[in-house]
Order: sequence, then structure tokens, then C-alpha cells
Amino acid sequence: MIVVLDRDIARADIDRLTEDLGAAGLSAKLSGNGDPWMLVAAEQVPGRVRQWVRELPGVSRVVDVPGKFRLSSRDFQPESSTVTLDNGLTIGGTGFVVAAGPCAVESAELLSATADSVRAAGAEVLRGGAYKPRTSPYSFQGLGPAGADLLDQERKRSGLPVVTEVVDPGDVELLADRADMLQVGTRNMQNFALLSEVGRSGKPVLLKRGFAATIEEWLFAAEYVLSTGNTQVVLCERGIRSYDPSTRFTLDVSAVPVVKALSHLPVIIDPSHSSGRRDLVKPLALAAAAVGADGLLVDVHPESAAALCDGDQALSPEEFTDLMASLRRVLAAVDRTLARPCEPLRAREA
Repeated sequence: MIVVLDRDIARADIDRLTEDLGAAGLSAKLSGNGDPWMLVAAEQVPGRVRQWVRELPGVSRVVDVPGKFRLSSRDFQPESSTVTLDNGLTIGGTGFVVAAGPCAVESAELLSATADSVRAAGAEVLRGGAYKPRTSPYSFQGLGPAGADLLDQERKRSGLPVVTEVVDPGDVELLADRADMLQVGTRNMQNFALLSEVGRSGKPVLLKRGFAATIEEWLFAAEYVLSTGNTQVVLCERGIRSYDPSTRFTLDVSAVPVVKALSHLPVIIDPSHSSGRRDLVKPLALAAAAVGADGLLVDVHPESAAALCDGDQALSPEEFTDLMASLRRVLAAVDRTLARPCEPLRAREA
């Protein structure tokens, strides 16, 4: 049960309502950012109890969510939600959004060259990791704060909003000031402290599915972000571990319609990390468009053979241009188009 409170309710009245619910045997957690506040109870309650709650002072409405999920559920919000970046670009709805760029930020020159090429091909978001969690401690881990500064400079120069991964709760504030969207990667999908911290940042969040996570676990991870009051969440299917070694992971294309039936959140697909193979990126990306995904996250690198991170899966600028041409044809076949930002980001004054 979700109790949506009046927008002008005082904190003392929220505390009173929480006590009233507790006295009735309902444990309720305060959620939201005041626009409006909500009390989220784990229990499903009988109709007579819901009616009693509706009549309490300060209550705007009561939503009984029958399933396991609360704020991500279509029972709570039947219509599909959208996520809007600072430049007006909308993820979700009728448009299809493509984020592209190097897996990791390596240098200013490489980042600028990649940004120019992917923007010319039709990408609307620049991806790039300042921090990179790697399986081996000896692999390139990213440039850290210096990489975050390069991303900030590039979004101002190119006009492309930036999505970058955050791996530590202590880095959220730094990256939230230098990027337009914070990515929680597959290894951190159940890092609950990190999920809560990125939620509290108020920035749009891209939440990747853990490579051994069920859809239920993925949506519960989204609930951690949503419960902070941050409704700007995009889910990203990036492949799950299976017994077949032909690809790095197995892209679960079926997850898109399954999640969309359960949740109102937008869903995009990462065809690069799921396959780990450059030759499979294009067919998997086209499948994402056909199955109803809201966008793509694609690795692009102008010198993939020399890439410091995941070069085997990175497309060249020419290959990405070819992918975008084919993508437009597939989107047209299913009555969709690429999304368009409202305004390019303008360079800020120093």
C-alpha cells in the first residue's frame, strides 16, 4: 500500500500519520522529496483499512499495489514514465535514444574525436567511464577525477549530455556535478548504499541489470533509487551469465517486454557489454529496436585495437555510422524514430 500525502503537509503531521499506521500494525517508510511525500507500507491491506487510511487528515490518495514491487510497478503508475535530461532529451515514450562513446575515458583528444563522430551519426548522449570496475585489479580502472573533468569539458564543448558510471558512494557528488546521468553498473546493482546515494543526488540514474540477477532483483534495486524520491530511473539490460561461452554474456532480449509489462520505467539495451564482440553489436542493437526497447548504450572507439578497456566490443566510428543507418530503417518499420533533444547544451561561463 502506498499512501500519497498532501503537498502542503507538515512534517509533524507526517510523523503523526506514521504513528497512526504503526498503531494499526502497518510499518510505513517515508519516501519522496516532498513533491509529494509518500508513506510506503510493505503490507497489502483489506479494503476497510484502506478506506480508514484515506480518511486520515493529510492523505491525498491511497494506492494498493498487489504485487511485490511498489514505486516501479504499473499498479502504482499505469502509464509509462519518461526520464528527461537537462538539455530536454527524453528517454522513454515514442523516441529512441542512443548513447555512444568509449567504455572508458582515456584522453581529451580521444573523447572529443569520439563525441564528434557519434554526434554526426545521430547519437544523442555521450557515454564514457571516468571510473571503471574491472574483474582484474591490474586492468585499467579509469582516470578517476581527471576523467570526470574531461567528460564535463566535453559535454560543454560538444553539446552532448553525458552518462558515466559511479562505483563508490563517495564519488556521487563529484560525478553528479560533471555528468547528466549516473550509471550504476552490473557489479553494483545490489550495492544498496550506492543506489540510495545516487537516488539522493537527484540526477537521472541508469541502472544496469546484474549479470546474475533476476528481473525481480533488478526491479527491487530500482525501488531503492525510487524510494529516495528520485523518479528519474532508466533500466539497462546488458546480458546475463549463462552456460554458453560463445559470447561474454547472453543478451536477454525477452527482458524488455517482460519488464515493460511489470514496470512503467524506460528500458534500454547494451549490445556491447552483453556480447563482448564487435560483430554482434549491430544485430543485437537492431533486435533491441524491434523488441520495444527505449534506446541503446553502445561502445565506440576510434582506435579499438589500442583501447585500454573492452576494445574487442567497441565499434569504429564508421561501423557506428552504419549501425545508425540500419537502426533508422528498423525503427521506421515499427513506427518509431530517433529521439531529438529540445536544446543543445550551451557552454557555461567559467
